[in-house]
Amino acid sequence: MNYLFETRRLGVRRFQQSDVSKIYMHHKEESLKKWIPNESYETIDEAREAIEFFNENSDEGELPFVLAIELKENNELIGDAGINESPGGIEIGYSICEAYQGNGYATEALQGFTKYAVQNFSFTELYGRVVQGNNASCRVLEKAGYKYVNEEFDADDDPYGKGMLVYKLEV
Repeated sequence: MNYLFETRRLGVRRFQQSDVSKIYMHHKEESLKKWIPNESYETIDEAREAIEFFNENSDEGELPFVLAIELKENNELIGDAGINESPGGIEIGYSICEAYQGNGYATEALQGFTKYAVQNFSFTELYGRVVQGNNASCRVLEKAGYKYVNEEFDADDDPYGKGMLVYKLEV
């Protein structure tokens, strides 16, 4: 497989057209929609268009820069990760399919993607923003070395209006 980077168990690559149905279904999962409802694709065509957009950006090295995460052992797509500009700086995000959660894949992917982003985009700091109550994602950020810095209120992407927890990693 042609990976942009690898971790011990994961390969991270551009999306393939064969990923469309899997990524569409993943973004419909309740565990993802609960915390980032604006990341759910309404139709399979919308998922296909998103993948094409992400691939164009990755070809050009532009943001948002979103990649597919797969298990190296069987090439199974298990999620995605990316970086994008936000009002606070460069934000990193990730998601893992429900069937693969709880195995440390999110932490492993976040650590690998952080290293890749710093090396290839020359960022000196990255942010992770988490919806209030998403304790699992807070633990992932903390395990990957991100430190809690503050709580943000009235964010456009705060689905419940309860505040977003902001984490930061300086490199």
